[in-house]
Amino acid sequence: MRTTSLKTSRLTAAGIAAAVVLVDQLTKAWARSALEGSVIDIIPGFLRLALAENPGAAFGLFQGGGQIIAVLAVVVVGVIFIAFRSVDRWWDLIGLGLVLGGAVGNLIDRVTRGDGLLDGKVTDWIDLWFIPNFNVADAAISIGVALLLLGALRKP
Repeated sequence: MRTTSLKTSRLTAAGIAAAVVLVDQLTKAWARSALEGSVIDIIPGFLRLALAENPGAAFGLFQGGGQIIAVLAVVVVGVIFIAFRSVDRWWDLIGLGLVLGGAVGNLIDRVTRGDGLLDGKVTDWIDLWFIPNFNVADAAISIGVALLLLGALRKP
């Protein structure tokens, strides 16, 4: 990939990250106001919108480990910025952009939704019958990691 197009791709990945953060924060704000004390069944028994606060990691893992997870998220953000310099495949850049946006989206909750530094609970609101509640940031991280893994399998 040429330097100019690589720079454009990196900006595109940063734009993807920014879009994930924006959509994540807007949907979380909506969920906190619209879903407080109520549940919306989209597909009964399969998909519903239900507000939950998560002190742990994505999909309800590591409950109570929010501060450690927040510190790890800061490290991940730094590693992604470093990785941007050496990545030259579009699916890796998109994957990194999705993971970056998801990490920042949930990190914003950790910083702004608690009493102390990095102890805030993440707002989750999408409830599929087979996994714990999650949000747009969690979905972006999962899709981004899947793209990165698929990209790793395609390496010569």
